[in-house]
Amino acid sequence: MKRSQRDLTSGPLLSGIITYTVPIILTSVLQLLFNAADLVVVGRFRGSLSVGAVGATGALTNLIVNLFVGLSVGAGVCVAHAIGAKQEKMLHRIIHTAVFVSIFGGAVLTVIGVSLSSTFLHWMDTPADILPLSAAYMRIYFCGMTFIMVYNFCASILRAAGDTRSPLIYLTLAGVVNVVLNLFFVVVCGMNVEGVALATILSQALAAVLVVRALMRRTDGCHLDLGQLLPHKAQLLRILRIGVPAGIQSSLFAISNVIIQSSVNSFGDVVVSGMAAAGNLEGFVYVTLNAFSQTAVNYTGQNVGAGQYGRVKKVVALCCICATVAGILAGGGMYLAAPQLLQIYITDSPEAISYGILRMTFVCLPYFLCGLMEVATGALRGMGASVTPMVMSVMGVCAFRLGWIYTVFQVPQFHTLECLYVSYPISWTMTFVIEMIAFFIVFRRHTKRARGNALPAL
Repeated sequence: MKRSQRDLTSGPLLSGIITYTVPIILTSVLQLLFNAADLVVVGRFRGSLSVGAVGATGALTNLIVNLFVGLSVGAGVCVAHAIGAKQEKMLHRIIHTAVFVSIFGGAVLTVIGVSLSSTFLHWMDTPADILPLSAAYMRIYFCGMTFIMVYNFCASILRAAGDTRSPLIYLTLAGVVNVVLNLFFVVVCGMNVEGVALATILSQALAAVLVVRALMRRTDGCHLDLGQLLPHKAQLLRILRIGVPAGIQSSLFAISNVIIQSSVNSFGDVVVSGMAAAGNLEGFVYVTLNAFSQTAVNYTGQNVGAGQYGRVKKVVALCCICATVAGILAGGGMYLAAPQLLQIYITDSPEAISYGILRMTFVCLPYFLCGLMEVATGALRGMGASVTPMVMSVMGVCAFRLGWIYTVFQVPQFHTLECLYVSYPISWTMTFVIEMIAFFIVFRRHTKRARGNALPAL
């Protein structure tokens, strides 16, 4: 194992998991601060309608983007397997295929987002008074989609190689640039949501350049040569086999969120503003928990590649414990501070703040359940079983929430925000249980193959 790669197949687990995960948490928090800075700046200087306009694009943007970002998960798993198995020639091909896919995918998303933003927002019943602002924000945001895709793919490669610090450093620099540009475009230049969207894509461009540079400067199997960016068929198929189900799962999650967003939109722009601010705060809790899922993916991936199955169950158990503790602390703390934190985003509508607190009661407090579900998903993907968590999640989260909205929520006495939000913790619990059952089934299959001296194919 070269010194520039981190060996996740040996050494103490708990301390290793924590030191590996903390930079991922901080990096994810910084990514959220891009959008948080957008909301805070427009909220302070342009009012709650602008907050609602930016927030109303979140679920739709995730729906469009997540299919391609899911491919970065497939790339990361393939990289982790190749590193664990010490197959550097295959590793080289995986990396150059993955970066090529990120550029191509970013170009496709730009065309889709720029040309169809207004149409999509109409389909979501976005309130008429914020629709023009939402459409303007989305069009500019999607112009920078290639930068976003390249950053996510390259950061996934670095994490699979054990490097979680470099993406943190690069995104820190980009985050500072984003805040400065937000203030410049909105306060100095007098722009509205267009200014914060422009600031976001410029800062993401900086992050993308830095992470590409980091791969180009590596001297191990993760070295990137821009002159060799070509899709290798075998490696592309492996990335697609794991990444497409992950992307479909994320997109279907986003579909359910889009429908929920449409249901919230029916309650008016004040509720939309409150939900947008609360959702942004909850995002900080989610990325804290999702970081343990990413850790489970890469720890499991390297250990599966190396045939170290004894460590896999320990990794999953420790990640579940860490996610539970982190979820209780972060979710509870965010809820207790909600009245003060929501005022950072919304300064002109106490009613919108009250709706934000209502959402956080049902979603933020039990968020540790979502963390458990995410860890189970990550463990399954790390073992190469990406279709299984997709099916489980689609049934346990998406199908359940949609069924809830079109049955229980339609009953007049249950047509309330409280009834809408309670579907979240119920779906998380159901999905975690069925995914853990699936994990033990897949684990037994892997260990049987190992005992028969036939390691699972990468």
